Amino acid sequence: MKYVSASEVLPENLLREIQNYIQGKTLYIPVPKGCRKKWGHDSGQHEFLLNRNAEIRKLFRQGMNVDQLASSYCLSHDSIKKIVYKTQA
Repeated sequence: MKYVSASEVLPENLLREIQNYIQGKTLYIPVPKGCRKKWGHDSGQHEFLLNRNAEIRKLFRQGMNVDQLASSYCLSHDSIKKIVYKTQA
C-alpha cells in the first residue's frame, strides 16, 4: 500500500479537523462500500488464474491426467482436481 501525506491531498480545514482526532499516526481511509475492487483485479492476478485454470481444464479434456497436470503446473494433486472438477458458474 502506498502512503500519501494528508497535507498533500486534503484541504487545510479538513486536515485541521482530522488533527483534532489523530496526529502523527498512520490513518487508513477505506474505500466506500460498493466501490471496492475484488482481489487480483488491479494486479491482473485474477485474470491470470482464470486463464491458467481454463488451460488446465482444456488439457484435462484432451487427455492429460491429474498427476501430469500437477507436475506440469507445480500444483498439488488436490488443487488440480478442484480446478478440473469444478462446475462453472
